[in-house]
Amino acid sequence: MSTTKTDAATTSGIPVRPSYAPGDVPSGWDPGSPGAFPYTRGAQPGGYRKKLWTMRQYAGFSTAKESNARYRYLLAQGQTGLSVAFDLPTQIGFDSDHALARGEVGRVGVAIDSIEDMETLLDGIPLDEVSISMTINATASILLGFLLAVARRRGTPWTGLSGTIQNDILKEYAARGTYAFPPKPSMRLITDIFSFCAGNVPRWNTISISGYHIREAGSTAVQEVAFTLADGVEYLSAAVKAGLDAKEIAPRLTFFFNVHNDFLEEVAKFRAARTLWARLLGERFGIEDPRSLALRFHAQTAGSTLTAQQPDVNVVRVAIQALAAVLGGTQSLHTNSRDEALALPTAEAARLALRTQQVIAHETGVARVADPLGGSWAIEALTAEIVDRASALIARIDEMGGALAAIEAGYFQREIQEAAYQAQRAIESREQVVVGVNEFTVEEETPIPTMTIDPKVEPEQVARLAAFRARRDGGRVERLRADLVAAAKDGRNLMPPIVEAVDGNVTLGEIVESLKTVFGDHRDTVGL
Repeated sequence: MSTTKTDAATTSGIPVRPSYAPGDVPSGWDPGSPGAFPYTRGAQPGGYRKKLWTMRQYAGFSTAKESNARYRYLLAQGQTGLSVAFDLPTQIGFDSDHALARGEVGRVGVAIDSIEDMETLLDGIPLDEVSISMTINATASILLGFLLAVARRRGTPWTGLSGTIQNDILKEYAARGTYAFPPKPSMRLITDIFSFCAGNVPRWNTISISGYHIREAGSTAVQEVAFTLADGVEYLSAAVKAGLDAKEIAPRLTFFFNVHNDFLEEVAKFRAARTLWARLLGERFGIEDPRSLALRFHAQTAGSTLTAQQPDVNVVRVAIQALAAVLGGTQSLHTNSRDEALALPTAEAARLALRTQQVIAHETGVARVADPLGGSWAIEALTAEIVDRASALIARIDEMGGALAAIEAGYFQREIQEAAYQAQRAIESREQVVVGVNEFTVEEETPIPTMTIDPKVEPEQVARLAAFRARRDGGRVERLRADLVAAAKDGRNLMPPIVEAVDGNVTLGEIVESLKTVFGDHRDTVGL
């Protein structure tokens, strides 16, 4: 069996000792108690004793009708919340009949062009009982508008809605690329959502600040913590500049982290993130409310660690990653399916991924104890080290003027790219073993069943959109679009006219086109 140099260090380059003793934990390090400042040991004093984490499997593909059927299937299998995946055209603001949407409709998520699509997507799902998370950023305000309009049509009070929109545009500029508008108007849309939901949808989490995609792009665990929390500070600072009270906005901020294979580092990473966030809110915004200081996060197992080779091994990877998330204190969890390196997951693979969470929750006993690895000398030493290293990165970002300025200067992008390059070099040199890829390979494998998207999905979605447009009141649509443009120019909160627009049958792409006449388009020039 081969040995690896990386056995002596974590994926972030933190040296790992052969064993740990009390003297390896920094003097003065105090993780406190679960449910108490600095929340290192968890947001709740009893951990999962009163309530398990939300099992929220990320799903969405093809049409709204097919995705709705998958949601109902997962809920019937014991899933406790929905997590909606949208296709690329929806994410960047194109209707399905746009020339640049060709070939992408319904491929990596569900296509949502109109309120009729949203009504179909949520058919039979009680909006005041099921928490709904939507992974959407550039068009988050519009998708939230769709959901609010559907709730209003059903007579469901907005005060009864609970869920989350990702709404994290900064990481799109840094790591992912599904943006529609330039940074400043995008930040305005985010603060408009903050303000609107505080007064109208009080149980809604208005942002899920995402380290997941930063990590998927190649960052280290330390960079994931630092860049994500720096983004969080930037959003809260933007809210204050917009005249909002940070103490009112902070309780609805949530986070979204990745879970990789380096088990001890991942557990320590979550503990470090909670520690740092509690300190940052107190030091920079004077916030003392435990609802804000106790960082809440959703976790997803790492898609970038899944392999097309020997895909059954992915079940093992996902189980270990999921256990790390639970031991790290996540409030919500998605477990990837074994086939996701090959295609969107089949229903059977998605069920097995859900069962993985259920086994951890109900058969292992780990949910009985809050922060069960707390007090381990290795875990405490690693947590303290990640806090120190992430703090140093945040201080450097501060020197650049904050997260937005650092992203505009290309700092986040360069750091992530360099980390990704070094990780790939380690794999290619076999310094880092990936089972089934550069070690323990087999010559022949039996293909596993995979999901395919029917090529008829796109033309059928385009036909539905055309029929939708033909039925609506064109004059009303133009008036609603004009009011939206006026609101963008006047500086009014954009959520009320967006809700009215979608309820008046204006499409997602038409709203984006209208706003671009005021906001302009965005083209990434970093590195050009």
